[in-house]
Amino acid sequence: MSRSPGPVGATATLDATPEAAVATQVRCTLEAVFDAVAETRADTAALLARVAAQGRRPATVDLAALRPGLHLRLARQELVSGVGFVAAPGLLGDVPAWLEWWQTGSDGDVRPLLLDLDPRHSAYSDYTHWDWFALPRDTGQRAVAGPYVDYLCSDEYSLTLSAPVELEGRFVGVAAADVYLRHFEAAVVPLLQRLPGAAHLVNARGRVAASADPAHLAGSLTKGPDFGAVLAAARSARFEGMRLVPCEGVPLVLVVPAD
Repeated sequence: MSRSPGPVGATATLDATPEAAVATQVRCTLEAVFDAVAETRADTAALLARVAAQGRRPATVDLAALRPGLHLRLARQELVSGVGFVAAPGLLGDVPAWLEWWQTGSDGDVRPLLLDLDPRHSAYSDYTHWDWFALPRDTGQRAVAGPYVDYLCSDEYSLTLSAPVELEGRFVGVAAADVYLRHFEAAVVPLLQRLPGAAHLVNARGRVAASADPAHLAGSLTKGPDFGAVLAAARSARFEGMRLVPCEGVPLVLVVPAD
């Protein structure tokens, strides 16, 4: 049987049933959020194509057409705390940067994120270096960023799931959705606790997204393996006492002790 290469120093192996089952359940949990991202991505691409067909650059007023769909996704997806489109700098004709972003407040109402993005006095004017923007831009793939303290939107410890938006093959921004870490952990940590060894989940850069292992706390880095290569190979692997099981289609890797 042929096997895809794993990360440097790793040996590819077949999935064990308990870990594979948990990885599948984690995937199902996140796919509901990525569905919201995909819908936002499709709506945004269609809107920008209509504007381009009119022979003009889009403006912030055009993005208002996305709002009914964004509001619906917030109401429909239990894990989603914020959702929207983040424009690549220079895309819009009336502002240098923009987030068409809506989120659920503490009282349950839906409200816009209102930010000052003036580079002369805003620390948030350049969001292009943050993982939720840079990873989809640089890889062309979906990404899970964090957990991190989301000072931009909520001051909550969060994950951001994102995907690139393209217009005629050109990157124009990202569609994204926020998930509070406390909500994600409530959904997946009980799954991790079912496994016989201490387990945790990491993103493509090794950032721990959720953990049932006191040695690897959420937000810390798991160093050593090339988790991006594990995700690209879509096959489990071993690395220095760790077993790495990709969550089949979502950019997270389940890490458990090797047998």
